[in-house]
Amino acid sequence: MSDTPASIMLVDDHPLLRKGLKQLISLEDGLEVVAECSNGADALVKAEELDPDLIILDLNMQGMDGLETLKRMRDNGVTSRIVMLTVSDADEDVVTAITNGADGYLLKDMDPELLLDQIQRAIEGKMVLSEAITEVLATALRRPSAPTASKLDGLTNREREILELIAKGMSNKVIARELDISDGTVKVHVKHLLKKLGLRSRVEAAVWMVNQDQ
Repeated sequence: MSDTPASIMLVDDHPLLRKGLKQLISLEDGLEVVAECSNGADALVKAEELDPDLIILDLNMQGMDGLETLKRMRDNGVTSRIVMLTVSDADEDVVTAITNGADGYLLKDMDPELLLDQIQRAIEGKMVLSEAITEVLATALRRPSAPTASKLDGLTNREREILELIAKGMSNKVIARELDISDGTVKVHVKHLLKKLGLRSRVEAAVWMVNQDQ
């Protein structure tokens, strides 16, 4: 593991929830909350400014809701892992979040220790879902506009190399060490390859790449 703590941004319009999450996350040496936002507009600015490793995003917020915030972040090229944390277990919300670039979907009634474990898994580049909603994962990842295999030809050798490592579940930091390049360089490559493939998140890219190998 890197000596540098993984950076996390909290986006939720309830101050008590943010405070509780921050205290929970502070229990782990390898995690650090670098920003808190109470609305989507501020979150868009901070996400681009700080480029955190993980963004924990509330679904139901006043003004711009979590789904709209998620869409705009991905449209703006934010490659941070984004996990929705919400009270809604509606299939439609889950599907919309995943297909618009969320890397996970967790419910607020989770046990704190389990939530912390899922945050760690998200940092490591894994898809995280509350047990109650895992059944909709297959539906959520079936995009009718999935890229064709020929789109791989449009990637540079380095981009394809990074895509294969993403498919193995590696985080940007691990990929950077593996290829002996900087975290920043990896993030740039990830942004470019997602755009070329027409995908909105690392998770979609990983699932698509795994399917190509089958």
